[in-house]
Amino acid sequence: MVLELLTLRSVTVRPVVVPLKRPVVSKVGLFQEWPMILIDLVTEEGIVGRSYLEPYLRQSMAYLVPAIRDLAAARAGKPVHPVDDFQQGRKSLNLVGNEGLSMIAVSGLDMAAWDALAKAANRPLAELLGGSLAPVPTYNSNGLWLTDVGGLAAEAGELMAEGGTKGLKLRLGRDRLADDLAAIAAVRSAAGAEVRLMVDFNQGMSLGDALHRCHALDDQGLYWLEEPIAYDNLAGHAQLARELATPVQLGENFYGPRAMAEAVAIGAGDMVMPDLMRIGGVTGWLRAAAIAGAAGLPMSSHLYPEFSAHLLRVTESAHWLEWQDWAYPILAEPFALADGDLVIPDRPGAGIEWDETAVKRYGYDG
Repeated sequence: MVLELLTLRSVTVRPVVVPLKRPVVSKVGLFQEWPMILIDLVTEEGIVGRSYLEPYLRQSMAYLVPAIRDLAAARAGKPVHPVDDFQQGRKSLNLVGNEGLSMIAVSGLDMAAWDALAKAANRPLAELLGGSLAPVPTYNSNGLWLTDVGGLAAEAGELMAEGGTKGLKLRLGRDRLADDLAAIAAVRSAAGAEVRLMVDFNQGMSLGDALHRCHALDDQGLYWLEEPIAYDNLAGHAQLARELATPVQLGENFYGPRAMAEAVAIGAGDMVMPDLMRIGGVTGWLRAAAIAGAAGLPMSSHLYPEFSAHLLRVTESAHWLEWQDWAYPILAEPFALADGDLVIPDRPGAGIEWDETAVKRYGYDG
């Protein structure tokens, strides 16, 4: 394998809004469509690195797109060195802070840079990072939102049929405990008593309410309890982790590896699941994976199944990949599922290319 030195020429950034097969209905909002930012990092050598961001709110793209372009303009004509660029990108934003939009912009460029390097080496990203290609254990996160309990059984059956995943993500936190219990029973009636149920509260409760609700659910055999309270209440998460038998999961809102280190240091959770656009892209993930591995904490992914699959293959404490197909409408060749696992294609880079017809159709200029 020969690593070709690449030089950044330019970066193209395109916002799109794609349809969702099932609306997202959660404590953080209702989403009928999904905003995405597509990034093409063009090099002088003709290699194009690609990545995408999922910033939740379409109006946030008006701020993110210029930030990404500004960071890229500062690197034009320079070698593509993702680790160096990650460091420099963060330092250049110290005066406005390294969280929020700043980290998201740095992360998007970092993913595209690593994709370009792997393409230049003509190897899949997992192999460039020293790992191998193999199926990645997956749970289905495409539905089971805070919708009418009466429809959850049918939806759970549909989700289990989507590639035979080994687990399902169920959102909880309804007004009444009885309704959460009914939701659990409905899903199990269709998916089977042995299904792994990862439940997510989407930060929807106060600490007091979470203590009542999570203790009441502690005998339900749930696989994990995800973000019952606000993500930055680490002391509250640590209390829940100490008191509950069910593992507490958090991490999608860690802004950078240091945030994970702080959470791990106080025992804020039993498991972690960083999100690529917040943890710092590939570079941030690799550093976070070292922290999780040293602490012995299982590490799963949040969103971005294509890049995450590669990275879980080089993560010491790799656990579960969260699978959702929200980006599939604009991908030329979406990744396949087989026997409940995500199959990483033997393609250079992360393995994503755009369906340009779909990109044009879903382009957003708001």
